Amino acid sequence: MADDMGDGRAIRVVIGDAELGSGAAALLDELVNEKVASRLAAQDATLWGPDAEAEASIRLSWTTLYTTSRPLIGQIENLRAELRAEGVDRVVLAGMGGSSLAPEVIAATEGVPLTVLDTTDPGQVADALAGDLRRTVLVVSSKSGGTVETDSHRRIFAKAFADAGIDAARRIVVVTDPGSPLAELAEAEGYRKVFLADPHVGGRYSALTAFGLVPAGLAGADVARLLDQAAAAADVLSADDADNPALTLAAALGAAHAAGAEKVVLTNTDAGVPGTLTGFGDWAEQLIAESTGKQGTGLLPVVVEKPDAPGFADAGSGATPVAIGPLAGGATVATGGPLGGQFLLWEYATAVVGRLLGINPFDQPDVEAAKRAARSLLDDPDQLGSGSPPSTVDGPVEIHASAGATGDGGLTEVLRDFLDTVPERGYVAVQAYLDRLDDASAALLRSELARVTGVQTTFGWGPRFLHSTGQYHKGGHQNGIFLQVTGAHERDLEVPGRPYTLGTLQLAQALGDGDVLREHGRPVLRLHLTDRAAGLAEIIRAVQDLRV
Repeated sequence: MADDMGDGRAIRVVIGDAELGSGAAALLDELVNEKVASRLAAQDATLWGPDAEAEASIRLSWTTLYTTSRPLIGQIENLRAELRAEGVDRVVLAGMGGSSLAPEVIAATEGVPLTVLDTTDPGQVADALAGDLRRTVLVVSSKSGGTVETDSHRRIFAKAFADAGIDAARRIVVVTDPGSPLAELAEAEGYRKVFLADPHVGGRYSALTAFGLVPAGLAGADVARLLDQAAAAADVLSADDADNPALTLAAALGAAHAAGAEKVVLTNTDAGVPGTLTGFGDWAEQLIAESTGKQGTGLLPVVVEKPDAPGFADAGSGATPVAIGPLAGGATVATGGPLGGQFLLWEYATAVVGRLLGINPFDQPDVEAAKRAARSLLDDPDQLGSGSPPSTVDGPVEIHASAGATGDGGLTEVLRDFLDTVPERGYVAVQAYLDRLDDASAALLRSELARVTGVQTTFGWGPRFLHSTGQYHKGGHQNGIFLQVTGAHERDLEVPGRPYTLGTLQLAQALGDGDVLREHGRPVLRLHLTDRAAGLAEIIRAVQDLRV
């Protein structure tokens, strides 16, 4: 990451569209007059109304983390030095949602290696296990410790360490909330180190807590500089004036939503420039979707590959293209500045957008529904089986059609029927319950579907997206249709001490989420790949054939 000036005004927001700027100006004046920025910095829990006050009162410590997280710096440096002295220099992170997305973008932006496990795909987990365990430390990161994916990873790695003759307790580091079941387990098991995070910070606002800093810092990122960057931005972001970048961004997004632009399309426009924020859209995606997507409203983040990708320059009136970097590629809003400052910028702006939309930006009332559905399937193996029988089969692709797809004809016709169900101003969500490394070509489906349909299209790796856009899918604007892609496993992994394998858990998560989406009246089509590589190629071919 390139060195940045200490001036907090290095954080900047530019509105490049005159009409949007006019609408934002009125909201900006309102926010300034109501002293929203300084009240937020003072952790005023009344900003979002009486219904949100109780939750907000225990979720606002993120505004001062650039100060309160300072003691972590020395602890992280000391542990990293100890580990390296023992020949341990490979960091694997087991975490979901805010516990994985922030450290991943910090490590990627800094260019330091961090293996992130936020998957239940047995092949991807097996690949992580295949690394040199004698050089490996596992960071288990969860506010509660009850996150099923993270607990599964902990169990699998603990056994692998033991099988390799390695003291597992010395190779497991925990990040959790004080008094959590995971904290109690860590003490009972004698794990190497327990970092206790601020319990008054929600997961998606936790980038500058131990959840973001510990894994990235152990991997070699300069987390002190990250806090310096946030501190430099704090005074500007808490100021009640029209030059406040957070208020400007919130006003722009709020005005766009009021005008019908309920989607925010995000991309980096400075790729290749030193200091580029690598993967920042994936972090912002969770923050925006979980914070705003509820009560039938919200902003749907759509992360695209580059400024000329389908859905950005041609975003249309239903979406606001936002550049992370210079105002380019058709963007109407751009944000700039160093990573630590941008974390704080987007957290401030998202919280303020919650006020503008009249919702509580700190709860996630619909996330638990998919978890309950998955648990129900795991508790009834006969019900789970291998899923319902396919409607039809097209080569290596089993087609599981439901509402919105007839199942008649080949794959192209099924997709055509399914995509015809997109409502006006709706969106397509591609959900790939696959290996995001070995099956990376699945991500091509986003741009191909967006190009063919002209419809805003999101892409998420399952179950990663369940802790991110999953809230919006059930609680936000109900105009999405959902394409699930699942796949056969060449190998599966037992979860020690649990009556299921990773592959079984992965399928239960897909089927459970699909059931919840159908209960919300949304069309769901599941394509199961009996051969992953061949099946993905067949789906992409079928999508391209839709042009004919």
